[in-house]
Amino acid sequence: MSEESMSDAAAAARHARYGRLPERIRFEDMTVETEAAPSEVKSAYGPEGSWTYYSCLALDLGL
Repeated sequence: MSEESMSDAAAAARHARYGRLPERIRFEDMTVETEAAPSEVKSAYGPEGSWTYYSCLALDLGL
């Protein structure tokens, strides 16, 4: 059996089992654009609260 006839047979078997694929969804239909509200954050850095964002593997493991 040649490779082309095997791929045709495989394609026919797939089509018999699953039918045809659904229509492709356009990218425009998958996304929604919305206006972002302005943030009222004064500063992204706060020295008093910066320890809450500190990540250390040794501390996480309790060493």
